[in-house]
Amino acid sequence: MSADSALYLVPPSGGESCSAGPVVNRILEDGSHTGQRLGVLDVQMPPGWTGPPQHVHREHEETFYVLSGAVRFTSRDTAQVLTVGGLCTAPIDVPHAFGNASNDEPAQVLVTISPQRYIDYFRELQQLRPGANGMLDPDAVGALMARYATDLYPTRR
Repeated sequence: MSADSALYLVPPSGGESCSAGPVVNRILEDGSHTGQRLGVLDVQMPPGWTGPPQHVHREHEETFYVLSGAVRFTSRDTAQVLTVGGLCTAPIDVPHAFGNASNDEPAQVLVTISPQRYIDYFRELQQLRPGANGMLDPDAVGALMARYATDLYPTRR
């Protein structure tokens, strides 16, 4: 069996940590073991974190599986909260955002990204510096998203 056909294991303390403001994104699979077809993240959100601005991906899809806490998913004018065991799918061209629905408890989601191209966004996101409120500047986040075939919603042109 060649090395390319071996299982790839990530221990509980493994992966690549990419902190962005108050959020910890742990890259579990960056696509290098899936032929670039799939990326996987573990996202840990602190209490009260409102999430990224609502956006639309033009070249990849995401799923969000809630591991702990309560997570608010927004699409256009509709918001819904999922708790442990809930799954949200964000297909290409569907506006969405997510954030911690609780001001008191942290939340955690497992995110899949297909194809994995957007994983590098999280690596670059950690280079942005939080403002005085501890949050990242939405305009800087939007500019970074644009480099990864993602538009803020409503689309700013």
